[in-house]
Amino acid sequence: MNITPTTISTTIDTTLEAAWKFYTEAEHIVQWNFASDDWACPSASVDLQPGGEYKTRMESKDGTMGFDFEAVYSDVSAPEQLSYILTDGRKVNTHFSETSDGILVTTIFDPEDSNDHEMQRAGWQAILDNFKKYAELQMETPPDFE
Repeated sequence: MNITPTTISTTIDTTLEAAWKFYTEAEHIVQWNFASDDWACPSASVDLQPGGEYKTRMESKDGTMGFDFEAVYSDVSAPEQLSYILTDGRKVNTHFSETSDGILVTTIFDPEDSNDHEMQRAGWQAILDNFKKYAELQMETPPDFE
């Protein structure tokens, strides 16, 4: 089956370095990697290099649902781009670029074919929007990158 990739994006009021850090480090991923307030990301592990594994666990806060999200990085070009391949073979590419309005984060992903594509786009967009909120909140007290 030929599935058209789906694109989501957001612009974040932060620096390129900060956006990359908040998006790729496990201690930050667990703070934003869920689509709604009734879900959580209790664990994340990142081996940020080509061939390295990316794993997160997403769970409903009431404990009734959950799933593991696993992938292998195919490209890591810090701080502009990362790509990975999910365990089912779908590809995901995220690009970070500086604009006059902030950092544009764009993700292109292959949707899976068992759920509605618009629902998947909305879910991925909600997670990216949660990332934006988290990153901008962190910048109110900028991290020390040294």
